[in-house]
Amino acid sequence: MNTYRRILTFVFPHWKHLIVAIVCSLLYSGLHGASVYLSIPLLDTLFQQEDSPAKAITQNHVTKNSESLIPDWISEMVADVSDSFNRYIFEGDTSDILLKICILIIIAFLGKSLFGYLEAYYLAYVQQGIIKSFRDKTYIHLHKLPMSYFKNERTGDLISRITNDVALIQNSFSAVFNSVFREPITIIVFMVIAVSISWKLFLVSLIILPVSVAIIGTIGVKLRKQTLRLQRQIGNITAVLQETITGVKIVKAFGMENYENQKFMSITKKYFKLALRKTRIQNISSPFTEFVAVLVGVVIIYYGGLLVLVEKSIKASEFLGFLFAIFQMIPPMKVMATVNNKIQESIAAGDRVFELLDTEPTIKNIKNPQSIKEFTSEIKFENVSFKYDGTDEIVLDNISVTVKKGEIIALVGSSGAGKTTFVDLIPRFYDPTSGKITIDGIDIKNYDIADLRKLMGIVTQETVLFNETVAKNIAYGLDNYPIDLIEEVAKIANAHNFITELPNGYNTIIGEQGTKLSGGQRQRLSISRALLKNPPVMIFDEATSALDNESEMLVQEAIERLMKERTTFVIAHRLSTIRNADRILVLDKGKIVQQGKHDELLKDEDGIYSKLYALQFRNLSP
Repeated sequence: MNTYRRILTFVFPHWKHLIVAIVCSLLYSGLHGASVYLSIPLLDTLFQQEDSPAKAITQNHVTKNSESLIPDWISEMVADVSDSFNRYIFEGDTSDILLKICILIIIAFLGKSLFGYLEAYYLAYVQQGIIKSFRDKTYIHLHKLPMSYFKNERTGDLISRITNDVALIQNSFSAVFNSVFREPITIIVFMVIAVSISWKLFLVSLIILPVSVAIIGTIGVKLRKQTLRLQRQIGNITAVLQETITGVKIVKAFGMENYENQKFMSITKKYFKLALRKTRIQNISSPFTEFVAVLVGVVIIYYGGLLVLVEKSIKASEFLGFLFAIFQMIPPMKVMATVNNKIQESIAAGDRVFELLDTEPTIKNIKNPQSIKEFTSEIKFENVSFKYDGTDEIVLDNISVTVKKGEIIALVGSSGAGKTTFVDLIPRFYDPTSGKITIDGIDIKNYDIADLRKLMGIVTQETVLFNETVAKNIAYGLDNYPIDLIEEVAKIANAHNFITELPNGYNTIIGEQGTKLSGGQRQRLSISRALLKNPPVMIFDEATSALDNESEMLVQEAIERLMKERTTFVIAHRLSTIRNADRILVLDKGKIVQQGKHDELLKDEDGIYSKLYALQFRNLSP
């Protein structure tokens, strides 16, 4: 239940609305009980009992006081209220009484409907507030987690936790609120009505209930386990959907539609079986409770009939009122019978959400981090080694290098040499396993992460764009940014011309991941975005590797403009960028095996750089 207590903490910010919902629930239940209780004098009036309704009800309270289980002071208070009520309402001839009763019934039902509506509204406010808080907190926490976390988790499963699991928690809260407030109040109201009519008859109706509670508790434990399995499977479905939609081009290119269909149907089949099993377990409690209700009803009818016909201790109208009260108790009892199931469901979903929330970010600010607004001197790697969590493979091995401000550093090496990891350590996407990286002589772990990353602009091979306008993609995260400055950086990035040819220019929606643009156009938008940020440090991770020759030329021109007066790290595979570098670092198996300028490295014919050059650039003259 620790999980459920944590879920309830999300209710506290909305306690005012919850109190209003509880008050409305109390008024709803009270008026609901009054509307049913009025059936007794109504029946007496309609069937012309010998005693007037007022007299009959008053006598009923007095005669039962001696044998009732209710304390004397409560019975006397009820009798006094009843006497006062009868004096003003149930006096006069039959037609007057009938009219007053009908008016009271209308008032009771109108009030019941009004407070039922208000309760539902304020409860919905609390529910939606809870779901918003859950999703906001989870989403914000996701941004705090390091890159390594996302390498080990499936995107679809993370999406499922924020959508499906949180929705299940919301549905559970609604059911639990009803079971904790409205339904118990309703049961108590009708229980008081039933006991005031005949406590003996009421006790008979309670004989079988403890057995049902024990069985329902057992069902709830099984349901919790099943719900957890079901939510995991929903995560798998979401993950497959996300992977397939993202990679739809590859699926079609390889003709793998049938393969993906079979994989998806296999997962949905598992979900189908789990859902049926959960439904079977969940629905056991409902027919069982219904059977108990019927059993209790039959016993009540038989025993109550004896009290009316044989003992004559209660009137027929009172017995019917008792039946109305008892059967009004059955629906809330059925709801309460499933509350444990709902709690178990929410605990299972909550466990998955809290598992994410409880994941501590491994990369975070130290206490009282140092602010950094500019880069003035050098970036230094000091005996830096790195390996990914859960692996023994060394990605970077004892790297030591100093990069002066304004230098252009090119990183070269075969796939897996550690080039991308090298540049990912600078903005602290990862932290070194050993050694340290300093900027201006201070370990970057001592800097505020947000300040550190503001110093850097990053352009990667996989451009990340959003389903927004061109202008909003360039001015990412900046509201009401001057369009003239956006156009200025677009011109520098060789993007202005193609942007103006789009249907709505800078206000054109470019689609998810910029699908309406070519690869070269997307890359130039990424460069425009980096230019607008105007960072002192630039990182290019194979920014031109996937482009055709014409696009590469335009992008390369933009990159060269962007590199001016900036410290630049370039993961390179094209000759032009490598030739312009102040220094080239050649990596192999996580180590720097060569460094120098282009011409210097070519002189070592047995070196890795010369071999890479011969393979990649043999058609171009040095």
